[in-house]
Amino acid sequence: MASAPRFGIWAAVHGSRAAHHDPDEPDDAGWERNRALVLEAEALGFDAVLVAQHTMNPYDAERDQLEAWTGAAALAALTRRIEIIAAIKPGLYHPVVLAKMALQIEHISGGRFALNLVNAWNKAEFERAGLPFPAHDERYAYGREWIGLVDRLMRGEAVNFAGAHFQVEDYRLRPAGTFRPRPTIYLGGESEPARALAADHADVWFINGQPLEDVAALIADVARRPAANGALRYGLSAFVIARETDAEAHTEHARLLALAQRDAALRADTRARTDAASVMFAKTDAAASRHVGTNGGTAAGLVGSYETVAARIRDFHAAGIELFMLQFQPFEAEMRRFAEQIIPRTR
Repeated sequence: MASAPRFGIWAAVHGSRAAHHDPDEPDDAGWERNRALVLEAEALGFDAVLVAQHTMNPYDAERDQLEAWTGAAALAALTRRIEIIAAIKPGLYHPVVLAKMALQIEHISGGRFALNLVNAWNKAEFERAGLPFPAHDERYAYGREWIGLVDRLMRGEAVNFAGAHFQVEDYRLRPAGTFRPRPTIYLGGESEPARALAADHADVWFINGQPLEDVAALIADVARRPAANGALRYGLSAFVIARETDAEAHTEHARLLALAQRDAALRADTRARTDAASVMFAKTDAAASRHVGTNGGTAAGLVGSYETVAARIRDFHAAGIELFMLQFQPFEAEMRRFAEQIIPRTR
């Protein structure tokens, strides 16, 4: 585990994370905003940016959606220090093509690129394009074969492979190994197939926002499994609301929660297009009336005074969380507040 926690941000790839009707938050997923957001995050001292992958906006098809991999390549060229993490849904790219793209962005960034393997949940994204969307565990079986090939190809190995889903003959990619053996592999998902895949193929396992005791239990479960790439590291998604006092933070949380209720129709439509086997959405449904943000959001408990939030971060870090992947609203202003008030208190 790193000696100090690392902090990342979720790029605004589909606009707001908590509520789409907030007068203080532009519901803007455009390239110009995301470029400015990531450049400012780097200047403020954030360590990573996660660019989630969707081909169409998962909440409202009429809204903008930043494309993850072209966006990540552009960000890699513009930044100098921050880690660029692009999410990838294996069903959208052949492993040979994706591995080459990953190596190219690794080269553009000077060794700062990572991919985040995710098991797609938005059925419409695939089915409306005529792409197969198998059942949950079948997608993980596909993803296991897929990431095994991508891993080897990113290492520059000569690959010969014949499996259930792919046949690759004498394929080798260059350049490879210029900065390190390969780009970092993150993996998200908390189902049993996801945990097994994380132990076998990931460097970092992303956990959705939830209370400390639940996170500690998840880490304990995965940590006991043999890890193919050395000791697995852990990241946590969380939505942050920090103020001078706990009361002020909870007042802001209540404001966002009330605004989020205006998105009920959007959420219902999104849920109708979601794989019922998704662990993330099952947890989100159960907590929707009490929490805001995606991927667990405020369920991680990073709501309170500056001291309260910093203390909770220290507790999560002590439990094994290395990287905190954070959401805010309004994003830019609250990101600045976090950099000024919280990061110094955790280091």
